[in-house]
Amino acid sequence: MTPGGPPASMTRERYADVVARLAASQKSRARGAPAYSIFINRPLGRLLAAAAHLAGLTPNAVTGISALCTFSAIALVASVPPSPLLGVAIGVLLILGYALDSADGQLARLRGGGSPSGEWLDHVVDAAKTSSLHLAVAVSWYRFVELPDEAFLLVPLGFAIVAAVFFFAMILNDFLRARHAGSSRPRAQGGGIRSLLALPTDYGVLCIAFLVSGLPAVFVLVYSLLFVTTAVYTLLALVKWYREMRRITT
Repeated sequence: MTPGGPPASMTRERYADVVARLAASQKSRARGAPAYSIFINRPLGRLLAAAAHLAGLTPNAVTGISALCTFSAIALVASVPPSPLLGVAIGVLLILGYALDSADGQLARLRGGGSPSGEWLDHVVDAAKTSSLHLAVAVSWYRFVELPDEAFLLVPLGFAIVAAVFFFAMILNDFLRARHAGSSRPRAQGGGIRSLLALPTDYGVLCIAFLVSGLPAVFVLVYSLLFVTTAVYTLLALVKWYREMRRITT
């Protein structure tokens, strides 16, 4: 037993109990949610949420820490020449920021539900990082990277547009479904082929890609492939969502 405190085994047990409570209060998975978010980011966020709960942190504080990790990584992308070690640091910061982004919502549910201000803050931070990360890549490539062709500078700019549209459309979908009576659909459990097909569009996969951002020749290829797959997926999703909105609003 440590002086002035409970045995370490009791501390571990309490942490395990909190993790179990978080798992029990977990919201259902959106149908077709990407596999990384379901099977890696959400469980990792659960562990961080349990630690935050025991530390007495609020969901908004966790959102703030998530933003600090993410925007520190974005600042490094735009301001420091690429190197292998820097790429690993950027990737780890982005992965941690994304896991904390999951943790804040899980912590809010553990505490009895989130607040409108907390949800607003979470979405604003998400919107800011969604575009600024890709703009930072454009700055980095322009300043530090010898590209095969200057046209490659259009890739992160296009990615910023696609990511912003995709994010806003998803938020708007939820808003309109909730607004129109009878339009809300129960969320089916994620997973399966659809989740695997959506994997290249997952923000978590993008975070992992930044682990090799210190190797420009590799990163330019990987990042460009992610852009193409995300753009195609978004275009198909927008057509589907528009048809759905026509059904629920007419």
